[in-house]
Amino acid sequence: MSVWKPTKSQIEQTNIARSMRILGLQDYQRFWEWSINNRSDFWEHVIEMLNIPFDKKPSEILDVSRGVTHAHWFIDAQLNIVNACFNHPQNKTALHYRGEDGKDRFLSYKDLNFLINRIANGLKNHGLNKGDIIAIDMPMTVEAVAIYLAGIKAGMAVATVADSFTAHEIQVRFDITNPKLVFTQDVLLRAGKSLPLYEKLININAPKTVVIPSANVTPDLREKDVHWDDFLSDDNQLKAIACTPDDTTTILFSSGTTSTPKAIPWSHITPIKSAMDGYFHQDIHPEDVVAWPTNLGWMMGPWLVFASLINGATMALYGGAPMGEEFGQFVQDAKISVLGLVPSMVKHWKATKSMEAFDWSAIKCFSSTGEASNPNDYTYLMQLGGNKPIIEYCGGTEIGGGYVTGTLVQDNIPATFSTKALGSDFVLLDENFEAQDKGEVFLLPPTLGLSNKLLNKDHYKVYYKDLPIYKGQVLRRHGDEMIRLNNGYYKAQGRADDAMNLGGIKVSSVQIEEVVNTLDFIKESAAISVPPKDGGPEVLVIFYVPTKKIESELAFVQIKNIVKNEINPLFKVNDVVKTDTLPRTASGKVKRRDLRQKYQH
Repeated sequence: MSVWKPTKSQIEQTNIARSMRILGLQDYQRFWEWSINNRSDFWEHVIEMLNIPFDKKPSEILDVSRGVTHAHWFIDAQLNIVNACFNHPQNKTALHYRGEDGKDRFLSYKDLNFLINRIANGLKNHGLNKGDIIAIDMPMTVEAVAIYLAGIKAGMAVATVADSFTAHEIQVRFDITNPKLVFTQDVLLRAGKSLPLYEKLININAPKTVVIPSANVTPDLREKDVHWDDFLSDDNQLKAIACTPDDTTTILFSSGTTSTPKAIPWSHITPIKSAMDGYFHQDIHPEDVVAWPTNLGWMMGPWLVFASLINGATMALYGGAPMGEEFGQFVQDAKISVLGLVPSMVKHWKATKSMEAFDWSAIKCFSSTGEASNPNDYTYLMQLGGNKPIIEYCGGTEIGGGYVTGTLVQDNIPATFSTKALGSDFVLLDENFEAQDKGEVFLLPPTLGLSNKLLNKDHYKVYYKDLPIYKGQVLRRHGDEMIRLNNGYYKAQGRADDAMNLGGIKVSSVQIEEVVNTLDFIKESAAISVPPKDGGPEVLVIFYVPTKKIESELAFVQIKNIVKNEINPLFKVNDVVKTDTLPRTASGKVKRRDLRQKYQH
């Protein structure tokens, strides 16, 4: 197995080494321990390293007087996190975007800020005020990034929805957030196809919508809707609205074990966690060009915005699918130095050899999240960049970043995590809550970035209820399973609960089952995800109990199509299994873990 070992010179150039010199710490392990044992001091150091500006400085960094389940950060402070994105030379490139047509757009920090201000002033001109909610349902474009930051700069909350969602899934998210204004494109141009976006919003009678044209065609709009050019203000000046640290910036959605997604609010300090991870773990510097094919509807979209811009780097966005040669050419041309991805992308690249013709020598490191990775695939990935390390990164929307990851100061072994994230801690426990080298992940709060509330569920019940105190510390439920290896590194083992990661997207079994069960030949079903035998991204398998005879091939096609059309076209059913009954507990709950074991054996 390939192992990347940093040289002394490479270590000395990292942000971690810089902080260790400032703090007088001799090795990385001591740095991590210091970050846990001195949480207030650590986050105060992070604020200094990231140069986070405050309208009113905090009187105290951390208050746990109400308990660690309600940790309160930056007491009495006022800030707007967007200001932290523009503490850099204004003529430096902030954003490099390339569409599928091969055309490039470059925005300096000054250009991006002016566009943000025009949008924010447009929001005010349309009667929106601090505390209102807007929504974005569009791909990761220049406009999407600017709209997102404009809403936050104007003191509003932004509900982000992935453009791949069906109309029904969009409706669910709008019902939860009730946005006053929605932003979308007329259509999504992808791989020569024109996919509807605005039409989906019309079908659910969405609120007033601002529509951005994707081509040189002006779409016909509903009477209440607005064309992008008519919405934009000519005024490109705006002072950011000062907010409290707890004011909501973003509403993201993440599935647990129920059919309704959790609505997770990010505050003005959640992005500090994202930027800190990028600063220390992905080692982002101002000279870096950072790319991570994603969407604002998933946490890695907002993560990319803040981890790039707060650290003064250039954010690189590609407007097409990141699978073919055009994307490889973009990585080469943009001189991307930090390239994020999900393992499914690497598996495709390896199978098609589509990236081997390009010069990716500018890459300093890769980073991977969303799914379990395969060591063979990732050894291949390292070589695409000329033997470059891969920072595995696992966390959650409700964390604002990662809890286990890697660094550029430690040996890098494909498909493993070398460290717990700085400033955070966890334990692995078995079903009896005993510490084991293989078990379920339980976080040990407080950590900046951890959510304190959910908009549509009981936060305490979801994350803390019925958990014991462990060695004097409160446990926070997370749901991942990990194994600690003999060398102290960690390896992902999938989910312990009934949630799944499919193509980097978290979804509950129940969400899929509710849709599958509407088919007339199905009595009941159970959705599980299982890793391939050689490791790597999990695949979706549906067990079903039939109500009548049906050919297995027809059953597969119908189940595959309803999942694709009603939930997400990115969710691919790998296999369907007919069974007479589903295994259940005494209380009637489906034992999906038993189905996973049965399928794998």
